[in-house]
Amino acid sequence: MIRSLLLSLTLLCAAPLASAQNAPAVALPKVKLFTTGGTIQSKGAHRQKLMEYSDGKVGPAELIADLPELKDIADVSYTEISNVGSPSVNTEIQLRLAKEINAWLALPDSAGAVVTHGTATLEETAFFLNLVVKSDKPVVVVGAMRPFTAVSRDGPFNLYNAVRTAASPTSRGMGVLIVLNDEINAARDTTKSNTYRMETFVARDLGPLGYTDSDQIVYYRKPTYRHTTRSEFDVSTLTTLPRVDVTYDYQEQDGTAIDAFVAAGAKGLVLTGSNADAVKRAQAKGVLIVNSDRKGAGRVVESAKGASQNRISADNLPPQKARILLRLALTRTQDPKEIQRMFNEY
Repeated sequence: MIRSLLLSLTLLCAAPLASAQNAPAVALPKVKLFTTGGTIQSKGAHRQKLMEYSDGKVGPAELIADLPELKDIADVSYTEISNVGSPSVNTEIQLRLAKEINAWLALPDSAGAVVTHGTATLEETAFFLNLVVKSDKPVVVVGAMRPFTAVSRDGPFNLYNAVRTAASPTSRGMGVLIVLNDEINAARDTTKSNTYRMETFVARDLGPLGYTDSDQIVYYRKPTYRHTTRSEFDVSTLTTLPRVDVTYDYQEQDGTAIDAFVAAGAKGLVLTGSNADAVKRAQAKGVLIVNSDRKGAGRVVESAKGASQNRISADNLPPQKARILLRLALTRTQDPKEIQRMFNEY
């Protein structure tokens, strides 16, 4: 009888173990990495090479293989869009990127997307995606201030945190995000503020949305303006975008740049200051004018005078982002009042 009792106890203890062994593994969230290039994918000649690093490129497979920790947080796949410095990211690359991301996020089992990008123009591509991605699933744009080969590189940890952010359910509906230096910033609000320092991406007026802390992805606010699923912009059938150029304000500025941009085919201009006669010549040819500012923070407020001159206020968008929004606005309308409505809402 004692033997029978011991056998029963053994079977009872073994049953939960067998059940646990047979239980299906919990599926990890599926995150796709879309690579475009930049410092995060660049190699230097030696580990102390922190500038002028043009000694090779890192592909997406190597980025993922370099971070075995990713296997614990997401099922990561990849698509290589390009491998160029961010000043070389053009309309063709941006449109392909947007279409590929939209196709991926439309799949029912996809969780999010991560985009690698050079930091010089990262904010422009991030804002572009914020206006044209058609999903509330997370899209995270990430870069690095030091090359892949540097002695104290920041790229791998930035990428790790970007994947964590894209895989987190709390990131849904937040719009396109920029993740570097442990901070989560909104694509619309954020600009690069320093040439070399790690804390370069800041939202001067509003601050970060949250942080990629070691215990969790944590948010403290969310954007209130229109983006992604609430956006009216659709690039699914577009192969190009209208030309929009930017002029910079300085003492003794004349109309040379404005006249040249109009002659080159600009459909819109973003100005931080202007020569009044050149602006009138541009408007006479149907060119739309947006007033922005060179200071990097604060709003360009709407005024009765500006409205009477059919000038559009950029709100607090810096010139490079106002250009992105104006390009997309011109695919919908050429009415200055309607475009002003868009600048107010996005």
